[in-house]
Amino acid sequence: MTFTRNRNSWKVAAAALCLAIAGCGESAPELTPIEQARSALARGDGLGAELILREMMANGASRDDVAAYFGEAELQQGELAEARQWLEAGEFSDQSRGHGFHMLARLEMREGNLPAAGEAFDKSLAVTRENSELWVDIGRLRYRGGEQVQAVEASLYAVELDPENAAALQFRAQLVRDSEGMNAAIPWFERAIERNPKNVELLGDYAATLGELGRARDMLKVVRDIARIDPTNRRIFYLQAVLAARGSKFELAQTLLLRASKDDREKPAGMLLSGIIDIENGNYASAAQTLERLASQQPDNGRVRQLLARALSLGGNDKELIYRYGELARRPSASPYLRTLVGRSYEALDDREQAAFFIDAAARRRPGNLVAVQSDTALDVAEARGPESGLDALALVRGRVNGGDAGGAASAANAFLERFKGSSDALTLAGDANLAARRNNIAIERYAQAASIRAPWTLTRKRIVALDASGKKDEALSLLANYLVGDPGNVEAATALAIAAGSRGDWHGAAVFADHAIANGGMRDPVLLSLRAEIAIRTGDSALGIELAEVAYSIQPMSREATKALAIAYRQLEGGEQLAAALEAKLARLPD
Repeated sequence: MTFTRNRNSWKVAAAALCLAIAGCGESAPELTPIEQARSALARGDGLGAELILREMMANGASRDDVAAYFGEAELQQGELAEARQWLEAGEFSDQSRGHGFHMLARLEMREGNLPAAGEAFDKSLAVTRENSELWVDIGRLRYRGGEQVQAVEASLYAVELDPENAAALQFRAQLVRDSEGMNAAIPWFERAIERNPKNVELLGDYAATLGELGRARDMLKVVRDIARIDPTNRRIFYLQAVLAARGSKFELAQTLLLRASKDDREKPAGMLLSGIIDIENGNYASAAQTLERLASQQPDNGRVRQLLARALSLGGNDKELIYRYGELARRPSASPYLRTLVGRSYEALDDREQAAFFIDAAARRRPGNLVAVQSDTALDVAEARGPESGLDALALVRGRVNGGDAGGAASAANAFLERFKGSSDALTLAGDANLAARRNNIAIERYAQAASIRAPWTLTRKRIVALDASGKKDEALSLLANYLVGDPGNVEAATALAIAAGSRGDWHGAAVFADHAIANGGMRDPVLLSLRAEIAIRTGDSALGIELAEVAYSIQPMSREATKALAIAYRQLEGGEQLAAALEAKLARLPD
């Protein structure tokens, strides 16, 4: 390799100095050069390892003896082309053969060559099977290849092989976070950090998880630890930008995000953060541009869709908003917020009739049952393609469900699952189709299998509906409560728990959950505010009830819930009978 590209001479000198200092400790056992190189690699010091390996070759070491470790050193430095020069030929000594093919597999994964990575892993396994970090990487390959069940199995085997291995513990933490929630993942992260306290990638993952749990102080402490260990690490700025945004310091968040690495900014989470920051700072055109790119990558992400619609609305791009989301807002699955934005855009374009349609639709409370999402692919096209790929299977199942052929949808989804038994997406799709066909027990089983791999809120909500439909209401409520523990910032889950508590007459519990939902982003939801107003009145706090009901009504005066809540609130107010009666008369005229 050359030191001129992406290198500074001072880094080489500094690495050499550190190596010299490390060799001065009187109590440290004397290591062979190859052991020194492997020790540097274990610390993540790819450049230091490279210096040792070059000196070994200068002293007569053969290429086969050092190729595996040279390749790893280049991988750690992000020099993939150089790593390939050392690894691709597969010319390794007998002692380093397993490690060499392991590193080749990592290289192929980095470059997206998953079949080639699988072949390299097989060659590594032929040499040594009981290697914890090898099974971690095999698990990551399986996960990326859609074999998530097998990935979970690999992660468990990796921990079984070496319960102290930090990489294995981190991988388990990541999978537990996906399936059981962020709170459940924390002990796994902490176990991994105990064994590798200076791994900045691990610390960054831990910090991000703490942030999602709302533990801002703990997150900041970890970020400061990263800064002490590696002051040049630019992920620090991304994590600080997240903290600043959570604290509503959006100008600071923008400055910090611009200092983060391009890789962090271009990841979906970074793009989402950028879009939010731009919206809050009034940079609507920039926000729309970023969110449009993200929406093209994640077309079914409802949060991204609503943020893009908001950016377009605030930026005055009413025609673009209607073009993108006008038809989608007509669907039964459309959110009230999206309908409101589309309605306002029609209003801005002076189309009163269309504006009234969408604003009235937004004011009606959405039913609690699930609504089949329409496919953008015509059913005849989907039938011709068959369930060959994930997108084709999704289009076919959605098309058949909306066409009234729920049984046919279940058959297509089950056939797709037979081909991809380890895929959480295939399991979820099978659950959807069987739920539509009213095969509730099968749906519950498929959803539970999918949730053991990855359990986002959309899947959890489907599980709750399926359990309710089967009369398992206590199990559904327990699932909902456990989900909120793992994802405490989820407004929908907290709201659902508030409603459930209220329905049982537990108004204190309902207040706790409703307040939590409002504090985490529900302060503009008229239905939630109306519910909290009712709770306040039932617990004897009429002043708070009136205040919240007035806020809810000001946000959405055509909402039945807001109108009803304000009428009830004014009944508590001395001299408010006339206002309450007018609202009750209006309520009688509002559509259900």
